[in-house]
Amino acid sequence: MKRRQILGAVAAVATGTGVTAILGNKDNNKQSINKESAISTPNIAKGIKRFRMVTTWPKDFPGLGQMPNRFASALSEMTSGAMEVKVYAAGELVGAMESFDATASGAADMYHGAEYYWQGKSKGFSFFTSVPMGMTAAEIMGWIDHGGGQKLWDDLSADFNIKPFQAGNTGHQTGGWFKKKINSLEDFKGLKMRMPGLGGEVIRRLGGAAVQLSGGEIYQALQSGSIDATEWVGPWNDYAFGFYREAPYYYAPGFHEPGASLAVGINLDVWNTLSTSEQSIIKYACKSANDASLGEYTHENAKALSILKKDHNISPRYFSDEIMKEIGKISKDVVYELGNADKRTATIYQSYIKARNSYSKWTEMSDGLYINARKISDE
Repeated sequence: MKRRQILGAVAAVATGTGVTAILGNKDNNKQSINKESAISTPNIAKGIKRFRMVTTWPKDFPGLGQMPNRFASALSEMTSGAMEVKVYAAGELVGAMESFDATASGAADMYHGAEYYWQGKSKGFSFFTSVPMGMTAAEIMGWIDHGGGQKLWDDLSADFNIKPFQAGNTGHQTGGWFKKKINSLEDFKGLKMRMPGLGGEVIRRLGGAAVQLSGGEIYQALQSGSIDATEWVGPWNDYAFGFYREAPYYYAPGFHEPGASLAVGINLDVWNTLSTSEQSIIKYACKSANDASLGEYTHENAKALSILKKDHNISPRYFSDEIMKEIGKISKDVVYELGNADKRTATIYQSYIKARNSYSKWTEMSDGLYINARKISDE
């Protein structure tokens, strides 16, 4: 896909929690869905079960847009074509942010997207994608698969007639691209940075101005000077947009999305029509897509970072301990406030934080110490 096509397509997709305000009330949104298109069971023809999947991503967008295709391919392969998924990119069947309601109502059978897009439905959804200073990719997989997270997610989603699964992860997202060096907390004062959602709230409390922009608007905003900095995903997707040409200071680590988990949500009525074996196949197709995406992002981010260094003279920089300590303190407050928005969200928050605090001790002892030791041994 040409870069201009990608930019045009992604302009329709606003990432982060800020976009969820347009979703409104569940029942009101159902009225906007074409009732005649609603279905309660998969389309069955000649023994083949066909499902319609709507997504929040531009068609075939690198990484994010390929995750639903990978899920569809895995499902078809594991059933020798007996289960097929037709993937509709954002805007092809419904708008990106209508995916949840389309699936809940039965106008579509399933969606692929980021759960924090549905924060307008319940604050609890954010914990199943990512929160500032939250879990890494491996940790959130541990919590959802083994630490009680899936049950909490199932219970929350069932209120909206959805059955959810992990089906993608970008891994760690970087801190962002800046037009000036960020040496101290003072450098955040008055900084206009594209960062939506909870991460944006942290920027505001640091003294900056958080700006919400869709992906296709970011480069022009940097070029015109209407923003001073931006985050997006990581080297792979960032390089494709050419941010390095306008904001040459590339910082890590990213605090806002340390391991962003993406999801497949299935209409619960459709899910309940499936046999146990069919449900298991869908579950493991989701797992396949989830695992493959994390590996893909690791591989492609490394390649893109190398290109940025060698061909464009980009030297990654690192936020100081002073900056990260303050970001950690503010993030804790922001996530606490979100996590206590209501009783159900509080239950999810308490489970999430308990798991994060437990896993962090092992992550620091294992990956943390090993990566540092490996760096020392390579010097």
